[in-house]
Amino acid sequence: MRLPRTEILLILACAAAAAMLAASQFTDIFHLTPPGGEALKAIDSADQHGYAMLVLAVFALVLMVVMIAARGEPIAQVAAVAIAVCGLVALLIFLIGDLPDVNKIGTLDDPRQSFIDAKARPEAGFWLELVGALVLTVCGAALATLRPDGSNVSDTHGGRSHESAPQESPKARLERTRHS
Repeated sequence: MRLPRTEILLILACAAAAAMLAASQFTDIFHLTPPGGEALKAIDSADQHGYAMLVLAVFALVLMVVMIAARGEPIAQVAAVAIAVCGLVALLIFLIGDLPDVNKIGTLDDPRQSFIDAKARPEAGFWLELVGALVLTVCGAALATLRPDGSNVSDTHGGRSHESAPQESPKARLERTRHS
């Protein structure tokens, strides 16, 4: 049994989003930079919130495998909802833990000079977290709204869509309305 194209694309988008979350775990999310200088310190995801993003990414990937294996069963829809929840948790961690620190200025104790003012500038890991969390939330929710039998919502006319329905001629329509 083949997966519908929409479902395949959503699964691939969720997998890519989970990969972004995992990659953000090993990438700097902030560089602490003094005015007009080079970055003195890097802050990674583990410094901000431990290994939460990596755990969420791995859990989302496991849920995708469950969803694909249980296709057509109620557990598949539960797994899709759980994927969206993983994305939502990652988004909340981002919004509460990382976003308030963007461009924050504070003092940094550097052995070369004491107490330098430094600004937290977002780096690649920050953007990977944001995009990964958003895509995982939206695509997971979209997967959860797909019908378990794989048909789309517009397919409610006896197995035919509007495009494949035979066209009735105006004359036949007039005759049908006269007899009604």
